[in-house]
Amino acid sequence: MSKNIVPHTFRISREERRKVSGHNSFLVFFTGLSGSGKSTIANALEEKLFMIQVKTYMLDGDNIRTGINSDLSFSPEDRSENIRRIAEVAKLLVDAGLVVLAAFVAPYAKDREFIRKKVGARNYVEVFVNTSLEVCEARDVKGLYKKAREGKIKNMTGISAPYEAPENADVVVTHEQSVVEAVDMIYDKIKSKLKLRKQ
Repeated sequence: MSKNIVPHTFRISREERRKVSGHNSFLVFFTGLSGSGKSTIANALEEKLFMIQVKTYMLDGDNIRTGINSDLSFSPEDRSENIRRIAEVAKLLVDAGLVVLAAFVAPYAKDREFIRKKVGARNYVEVFVNTSLEVCEARDVKGLYKKAREGKIKNMTGISAPYEAPENADVVVTHEQSVVEAVDMIYDKIKSKLKLRKQ
């Protein structure tokens, strides 16, 4: 199949799309255990960016696992395939001139490295939401930890499957910080990367 694919030369470049958007485009990737607060913080950051007219799009389990990746399980192999597809989607959205916010457990370091390489290191910001297993399990927002402890869920990250914590994340936030404080920390990291035009 691949030998029959001929790349098309698009007339509108990524840089031209960024110029129309009025800002740079890149991926902010949130990783951490289930219940760590990834999506909550990512959503709050998106709201902050929206208020200053930054064009964004949010990716998380709700719109990926129920759609493009609905055929995948939570086996190690399918987790990696889940991330591979997310990387491809994120790359397209970055090419479209958007700031992409993606919130996924992404437990394996090699998969997060794949995303970084796919979108390009200059277009990748990694945020580690470093919330302890104890806090995540106490929250248990979706009841997943309870089911995992009861043996009803297999391959639950932190319980019966490993989580390889990032060693060199661009930003590390914890449950001890408020959502507002976490968003401010991340925004401080990315604001120069946005390169907003003066109106």
